[in-house]
Amino acid sequence: MAQHIELGKQGEQLAVNWLVDKGYAILHRNWRFGKYELDIIAIKDGLLHIVEVKVRSSTQFGFPEENVSKKKFNSIKLGAEEFLFQHPEFHNIQFDILSINIVNGTENEFFFIEDVFL
Repeated sequence: MAQHIELGKQGEQLAVNWLVDKGYAILHRNWRFGKYELDIIAIKDGLLHIVEVKVRSSTQFGFPEENVSKKKFNSIKLGAEEFLFQHPEFHNIQFDILSINIVNGTENEFFFIEDVFL
């Protein structure tokens, strides 16, 4: 498997572990509808969180969170709209980004940006 795929899978597992440690309940991982994918759907204190996970093994080309483009946000938004259509029990929603730097020889660095898409 390609190295960037492995890094992404490792990062998503680290993200799930980090969120659970912070009190989030994970509802879905890699939820898909058509061409849309939501990395993590979680709930905490009655608030639904759509979490986009970005992982890098170096900051040579910038920080992971800088890689969430307008196009990516639109895809996340459309996927979230479908999820909410399928699950009308959720009324309060928030979009977050969990950025993870995994650099060999150092402790993993987590940067959580809450409520990013207003």
